[in-house]
Amino acid sequence: MGMISQEIEKEQISQALRALWELLTDEERTLLLKYTTIEKYKKSEFIYHEEDTPQYLFCLAKGKVKIFKEGIGGRSQIVRMAKPEGFFGYRAGFAGDQYSTSASAFEASTICKIPLHIILRIIKENNDVAFYFIQQLANLLGRADEQTVNLTQKHIRGRLAEALLRLKNQYGTEDDGMTLAITPSREDLANLSNMTTSNAIRTLSAFATEGLITTDGRRITFLSEDKLHKISRNG
Repeated sequence: MGMISQEIEKEQISQALRALWELLTDEERTLLLKYTTIEKYKKSEFIYHEEDTPQYLFCLAKGKVKIFKEGIGGRSQIVRMAKPEGFFGYRAGFAGDQYSTSASAFEASTICKIPLHIILRIIKENNDVAFYFIQQLANLLGRADEQTVNLTQKHIRGRLAEALLRLKNQYGTEDDGMTLAITPSREDLANLSNMTTSNAIRTLSAFATEGLITTDGRRITFLSEDKLHKISRNG
């Protein structure tokens, strides 16, 4: 790799790891730059599989990643979508477990991969980094608890409204401020909302008929976000 390419890669790594970067010593930054690699994944390509043994801490530099679990009859449940510049795939490694989920690229994505033994070494030596990951895990646990309630107690309309709002919160909108910056398939929406694809199609169509959204293929535009929030809250 040429000198310019190396400098570009270092810049990509430091930018993607920005939240963590500020907590590191110069020595720890040098260590991360030495061992962190950048890998590009094509749409639908797996990043890790359920029951794999964790080897890396992943950070989403660019693109979108879904984390999911295979259910009964081959039906998937999307557990969450990785945030841009967010870490994922580390809970199992920290716990010494195999992966209980799989992760794949929702679209072409660029991912930083930090060897697990390197990040664990830094955590043991840097209290700020340790506290950062405690906060991340605590936030994940809180969202998981909330999602459990949403998926088990809300009706179909509430679950789909919740999924749409979650996608907006995670990935934002296009320049118009209304159209989701992610284009999920109807199956993806079903897997996020714990419903069949046919129910997701019918409910999305009902939202459009009621003037809450418009759809153009996979593009979804919000027309009444307040009403979607109300549907989500009321279940």
